[in-house]
Amino acid sequence: MGLVLAISGLHGSGKSTYARALSQAYGLRLVSAGQLFRQIAEKRGLTLEQLTEEAKKDLEIDKHIDGMTKREAEKGNVVLDGQLSGWMTKEKADVKIFFTAPDDVRIARIARRDRISFETAKKQTLVRESAQKERFKQLYDIDPSDLSIYDVIFDTNLQSMEKNINILKAIISEYLTEKAKK
Repeated sequence: MGLVLAISGLHGSGKSTYARALSQAYGLRLVSAGQLFRQIAEKRGLTLEQLTEEAKKDLEIDKHIDGMTKREAEKGNVVLDGQLSGWMTKEKADVKIFFTAPDDVRIARIARRDRISFETAKKQTLVRESAQKERFKQLYDIDPSDLSIYDVIFDTNLQSMEKNINILKAIISEYLTEKAKK
């Protein structure tokens, strides 16, 4: 089946950036649930906030994205980037990593990325995270703040991205070495 990495984390924690870097480092496909959510919003002519509101009423939006995550995990050779990647892949993922960073760092990253003010980014992020938590509880009885399913919880604010990638590659390489022994 090949290596399956499940990358989850808070908005602005760097999960997509790190997922992309790890997919390149290991020559794996990259599948992003967040990118799919953005594509759905764009296709419907909605902002992320509007689609978030719509997703509260139309649970099929999340089910579609989460179903895609599960199917891609079954194919293997993939880095899965999404809020529920770890939960959706469970035993199919070789390594499940949850990314975090201090709130002010996350919000500042989002503000820079989206070219909006810090206050706007903070408001949008808190609304989005609260809505997602409610939907995930309703849909799957999952509490996304329960990190017990993850193999690694990683604060992306600790070191430079290059050093963080090296640390993550060491963890993954150690896993692959142990897996090869079995």
